[in-house]
Order: sequence, then C-alpha cells, then structure tokens
Amino acid sequence: MVSLAGMFPRCSQPRVFLLLSAVAVLLGLSGCYTNPVTGRQSLVLISQGQEVTLGQQSFSEISRTEKISKDAGYNARVRRVGERIAKVVGDQLPNAKWEFVVFESKDANAFALPGGKVGVYTGLLTIAESDSELAIVMGHEIGHVIARHGSERMSEAMVIAGVGAVGAVAVENKADAQTRDLFLLAYGSVTTLGRVLPHSRGNESEADRMGLIYAARAGYDPRASVTFWQKMAKQKESAGAAAKVPGWMSTHPSDAKRIADLQAYLPQVIPLYEANRPKTP
Repeated sequence: MVSLAGMFPRCSQPRVFLLLSAVAVLLGLSGCYTNPVTGRQSLVLISQGQEVTLGQQSFSEISRTEKISKDAGYNARVRRVGERIAKVVGDQLPNAKWEFVVFESKDANAFALPGGKVGVYTGLLTIAESDSELAIVMGHEIGHVIARHGSERMSEAMVIAGVGAVGAVAVENKADAQTRDLFLLAYGSVTTLGRVLPHSRGNESEADRMGLIYAARAGYDPRASVTFWQKMAKQKESAGAAAKVPGWMSTHPSDAKRIADLQAYLPQVIPLYEANRPKTP
C-alpha cells in the first residue's frame, strides 16, 4: 500500500492529513438523503432547519425588493394550483408553511424555497395558459425543494473545495506558482464540466419527473408539460436565445431533450392523472 503521507513534504503533512480527513468525512456521509419520489440518494450536509431558515430569509428579501402583483385573478389561480400540489406533497416537506406569491415581472419564471415558499412571475402566467401547464412548472420547482437540490449542490461544492485544497497542497512544494494556478484552473474545469454541470442537468431532469408526478396526483394533465415546453422553446427561438450554449456546458437540458424525456415518461404518469382527475358531473 502506498502511503498518502509519503506523497507530501514533511512540513505539509499535518495540513494534508486534516484536509484528507475532512474530505473523507464529507464523502463518508454520501447518501444521507433519499428522494422520497425517485429513491435517489444524495450527499446533503445541511440540515433541514438550516434550509428553512435560508429559504425564509431569501423569500423575505425577494418579497421586499420585487413588486408583488395585486392582480386578483393571477393570485387566485396560483394559490388554487399551489394548494392542490401542496396537498399531494403532504409530509414529504415536513413542517411546511406554504405561501404562494405572484410577482410582477416579464420573466417567464417561478421558484420554490425550503419551508414551502413559492413565487410565480406574471410573465410565466401569460405562457402557462392552462392550470395544468402552471401545475407542471410549480410541481417542478417544488420538486427541487423536496429533492433538496439546493443543499445537495452546496454540499457538493464543499466537497469539491476540500479536494481542490488537497490537490493544491500536493503541488505546494513541488511546483512554482504558475503550475499551482494551472492545477487549480484545470481542477475547476474538470469538476465543472465532468461533475457539476452534468449533475445540474440531472437535477433538472429529476425535478421534471417529480413535477409530472405531483401534477398528475393533483389531478392536472401531465401532457401539458409537452405543450408548455414547446411554447417555451418557440419563445426562446423567436428571441434569438436558443442554442447559444452547447448542451454539455449548460445547467439545463436542451428543450428538445427535455420534451423528448417528458414524452417518454408520460405513459407512467397518465394513469395517475386518470385516477385523480376531477370527476365531471
């Protein structure tokens, strides 16, 4: 067996030992959270209490700095859809204090934060014309929270930072400053392209799947996911925003891949919708 300590000069060994120990502890905690919908295990080093505190702080800041819509129709619609999804989420989000707020903005966007705080921008409501389309988006954003994707990404960054520090020490007394800088740059590129970005795209796909399930269980037609993303793709194309970033460098799946994945998953969720759709008189 080759000793790790032998790879480093004596003066740096205590520092290396501490760094390796910290990284080992972090990695040893891998799989400490299991997604209740998909069953995927993930590394999460942040407590749910910390998540809720950060979510509340962020939501308060957004509510303070962005204009809240007073449109009664928009607010009623978002609350109606959100409350139905919250009901099927149930105890998958423990101690949630649900709040649904509409913000005035042309952005076609929405977000959800730990603790049950959900924001929807008016720009999205003009595209998501049906409640089913809106439910798909809100279910997707709530899916991110249930899966604890934000904490997973923060935890991953902690591990990457720790391993990067170990690598920097490894060359500390064996190379000049330029070599160390190149190492750090290469390490950052490899982890970003090889792990962080693919992981981010995987999170988005997982949230898409969860959004379909939540929407279907709440009685909303999951086929609306396809129509919604087709409209989003056309909007981006008309705005000249499509295909500017190669897929392998993007944090999100391409619209074409997203639509294809959603279509492929529909046969599994349509029965959920049929079982939960509102009964017509």
